[in-house]
Amino acid sequence: MQLFHIRYRNSQGTLMRILTAVSRRGLDLTSVHAEYAGQEHAVTMLLHVSQKQIGQLYREWHSIADVVTVHSSPAMREPDAPVWAAHPPLSVTEQASRVAMA
Repeated sequence: MQLFHIRYRNSQGTLMRILTAVSRRGLDLTSVHAEYAGQEHAVTMLLHVSQKQIGQLYREWHSIADVVTVHSSPAMREPDAPVWAAHPPLSVTEQASRVAMA
């Protein structure tokens, strides 16, 4: 699993071109998060890809005029682990803090 971080200028269709590069290769989007990041926007995607596909995605994303930067790193969690495994739900955290105060 690979985690991709892409910063881009939010012009018309830029996010769709970024996502189309993934869907064109038939890759499953395990997780996608897009947000406003200062004067630019950022999208983070979790994908199961090979080294060859990483290179292809980098080339295609860099060829999009409004993409500013592309970075990736290996995912830190197991694909079958729940998303909250690293960060428990707030209710669990609240219960732990109440027990600690008692």
